[in-house]
Amino acid sequence: MDNDKSNSEKVFPFGEDLEGAAQNILIIGAGLCGSLLALRLGQRGYNVTVYEMRPDLRTTDISAGRSINLAFSDRGNKAIKLVGLEDKVKELCIPMNGRMIHDIEGKTFMSNYSGRDYEYINSISRGDLNALLLNEAEKHDNVTIDFNKKCKSVDFEKTTALFQDYNSKNEFIEDADCIIATDGAGSALRKSYYLSKKFLFSFSQEYLSHGYKELTFLPTETGDYKTYKNALHIWPRSSFMLIALPNLDGSFTVTLFLSYDEGEYNFNNLTTPEVVTEFFKKEFPDALAIMPNLVDDFFENPTAALGTVKCSPWHYKGNTLLMGDSAHAIVPFYGQGMNASFEDVVEFDKVLDQNLKNWDAIFKTYEKNRKKDTDAIADLAIDNFHEMKGHVANPIFQEKRKIEMALEKEFRNAYSSKYSLVTFNENIGYRQAMLKGRAQDKAILNLLTDKIISSDDDLKTILEKVNAETEAILEDDRIAGL
Repeated sequence: MDNDKSNSEKVFPFGEDLEGAAQNILIIGAGLCGSLLALRLGQRGYNVTVYEMRPDLRTTDISAGRSINLAFSDRGNKAIKLVGLEDKVKELCIPMNGRMIHDIEGKTFMSNYSGRDYEYINSISRGDLNALLLNEAEKHDNVTIDFNKKCKSVDFEKTTALFQDYNSKNEFIEDADCIIATDGAGSALRKSYYLSKKFLFSFSQEYLSHGYKELTFLPTETGDYKTYKNALHIWPRSSFMLIALPNLDGSFTVTLFLSYDEGEYNFNNLTTPEVVTEFFKKEFPDALAIMPNLVDDFFENPTAALGTVKCSPWHYKGNTLLMGDSAHAIVPFYGQGMNASFEDVVEFDKVLDQNLKNWDAIFKTYEKNRKKDTDAIADLAIDNFHEMKGHVANPIFQEKRKIEMALEKEFRNAYSSKYSLVTFNENIGYRQAMLKGRAQDKAILNLLTDKIISSDDDLKTILEKVNAETEAILEDDRIAGL
């Protein structure tokens, strides 16, 4: 990223622009990705109009059913630096240095995310971050944001969008030089692509058999945290899990990931206060002890689905473009959904700097650069689902992590685990991180299983063996065309 670039400079993708005037950009959706994109394009001098289906979150509570807090890490921060908000966002963050694993007896152990103490992720409030981005975007006279305006469809050939006002029910059409949809997994633009059958559009939507429900650890009466603050807490139970992330007010957002219909306990049979309490008493006794509000939360909050969306192309000519979750929704288990969408804005900004001749060239270049990486993080997020709910409690996995932590601590510039490559190495793409990280995982597990290495061995010798085995696996993958 070019950190020397002023965050408020006005740069058009066409030099002085084809018409000699600012382009009019319509953004559908004022969530995290849309508000960041509006801010950045506003800084660059475009005329930006944003329409958001929901009410203004700064004046209305709209959190029900959505993750209240999110994991914020280096790739997301790269975008925040780009728009000059690093200090303001830092005030909203709670550092989480690793996973605090809770076993069924309530015993805990800490598994750091990295052997390098300066590498950690942050818990951040979705609402607070979104509000900050909206406020900053609206400081620009060339940015307008309207709420309660639902996009019903997009005519991508005419570059127009049909909206309905939530209050008056009146419908109206907006046109622009280009339309960018950041309207999430249920995108109206993506739906219009799919339903039109006017060009070859590939689309997949895959759901996990598990859903999720938001719960809460309330603060103590004095406003303190009821459990250790600076960690992402996990209760891994093989086929399901509970996680908890800290909030600034002393509470934790707690999320239960559970099958809809499989296992002794599932969302379909947790239908009474007695059964819910029995389930938590059996599986999460230490969590239950600090959740007097469990039953109320459980029956008041919705159960939501977990799905992955992939599609292509993301754009139609130079008229319309999908970005963020509308192009590539992923499950939350790598903590990269928001970070990936923010990184979209960074990658799009880089393409604008190339001064390509028109929007069609910009959109094509952006998708060519970006899609391989968003496909990779979608696959990695599924991997991490299985890792978090089960593998973190497996002794060989724990020995693997012990070795990785030691290698990262000893060889700060020479070794990074798959998790570190994905989360803390923001200057390499997700696909490169995935390929190298998976090969390293396989290498260490092979060497441990075959008793060629152990966590007691000399670290330099371990690193040499891991690197050699990793290269052999990567070479096999190259030969196989992976």
